[in-house]
Amino acid sequence: MTDLPTISHYINGAAAAGTSTRTAPVFNPATGTVAKNVLLASARDLDDAVAVARAAYPAWRDMSQARRQTIMYNFRELLNARKGDLAEILTAEHGKVTSDALGEIIRGLEVVEFALGMPHLSKGEYSENVSTGVDVYSVRQSLGVVGIISPFNFPAMVPLWYFPIAIAAGNTVVLKPSEKDPSASNWLAELFTEAGLPAGVFNVVHGDKEAVDALLVNPDVQAISFVGSTPIARYIYETAAKNGKRVQSLGGAKNHMLVLPDADLELTADAAVNAGFGSAGERCMAISVIVAVEPVADELIAKIAERVKSLTVGDGTRGCDMGPLITKVHRDKVAGYIDIAKADGADIVIDGRGVKVDGDPNGFWLGPTLFDKVSVDSAVYLDEIFGPVLSIVRVASYQEGLDLINASQYGNGTAIFTNDGGAARRFQNEVQVGMVGINVPIPVPVAYHSFGGWKNSLFGDAKAYGPAGVNFFTREKAVTSRWLDPSHGGINLGFPQNQ
Repeated sequence: MTDLPTISHYINGAAAAGTSTRTAPVFNPATGTVAKNVLLASARDLDDAVAVARAAYPAWRDMSQARRQTIMYNFRELLNARKGDLAEILTAEHGKVTSDALGEIIRGLEVVEFALGMPHLSKGEYSENVSTGVDVYSVRQSLGVVGIISPFNFPAMVPLWYFPIAIAAGNTVVLKPSEKDPSASNWLAELFTEAGLPAGVFNVVHGDKEAVDALLVNPDVQAISFVGSTPIARYIYETAAKNGKRVQSLGGAKNHMLVLPDADLELTADAAVNAGFGSAGERCMAISVIVAVEPVADELIAKIAERVKSLTVGDGTRGCDMGPLITKVHRDKVAGYIDIAKADGADIVIDGRGVKVDGDPNGFWLGPTLFDKVSVDSAVYLDEIFGPVLSIVRVASYQEGLDLINASQYGNGTAIFTNDGGAARRFQNEVQVGMVGINVPIPVPVAYHSFGGWKNSLFGDAKAYGPAGVNFFTREKAVTSRWLDPSHGGINLGFPQNQ
């Protein structure tokens, strides 16, 4: 491993080694081999990066919006032109197929394009003559240094949810990506430098818990954005908030698809396969539970199984439908739920452990897996498995299905499949979930809305991107102004009144 390339940090506009010599392996999931190593920052390395971002902040904050927007536009053009190069990096380190990697980047590009409207989005308000000769207006200003902690499953899209808005608003950024697939973050930072971003505005520090904890407690970091599992999201929120920071911390999910008897089962089966097995199920918006209102379950299962037979699993560079999981440890953990399902009395309709793959046999493979008659007391139903595992739960009515969804500790995404407009309208009103799809299996909002769930799927002060993102990365200042004429005078110690 000593001869393998080592991924360094990216600080102050250039590659940086830092003080720590600790490293972690970066695998190619399709071959099961270590392709690179990545540096793991010490707390001092993290603090040094924050100091660089703090030093860069005043000049970036005070730069005109016109100049900042020119740099943002240059970045958008470069990212769009070279998205194929970034997709190859995602496939090599995450394992997702190239088409899925491109889709991730394009959704991230939407947020860059949204951030191009920052001169309009950050406008304040003005009220004239609220009292005699007194005007009140508000302005939105940047925070300072902000920290972003992003997950392995979307190494490009999730950072792109945050840093374009943060930077366009006048903040500087320290990004701590997942150490499992770190190269995309460096690539994005280098591209932003090429677009004209001043050194120190966007910094990337690789690391593990030591770097995360240092980011959470550093007094110069004003805000933290995070996406990950619920236990870690809660920890991030509580630790950062305790240290005086505003926090948006997106947690885990267990997303349900409610299928009513009148649903188009061809459309539903397509959607279930797409939403359950795309990106090997490593999506926080993946559908992992189908709640089938009888009598549709048997027919729907048959249609899903028929579609699964046509899927190819293999190396993402070969045009396959589904790639490997991120690591062997994660693959083995997900595969272990098949034994749990069997022990808990579920029917194993499709066992992904025996899948034939188009790729190296040493890759971290697990094929699409389908369970029927899953108990709601089973860990298979309760846990966020984060893999290509789809469970069928049978219910007798719409109300039983709704109650089941609302009883979940999670509230990230959900979907209903039906041709009944009244039922769909009722569902969107009654379901206790933050993002709802109606005949749409993965209801990720477009960039000019905001992403985030309810309950244990979101901790903190704001959802991601969209208007919530603008509000999160700026703070409002209200100004009350009076320009006095020469005739004004006198002393009045009473509380100010509008007159």
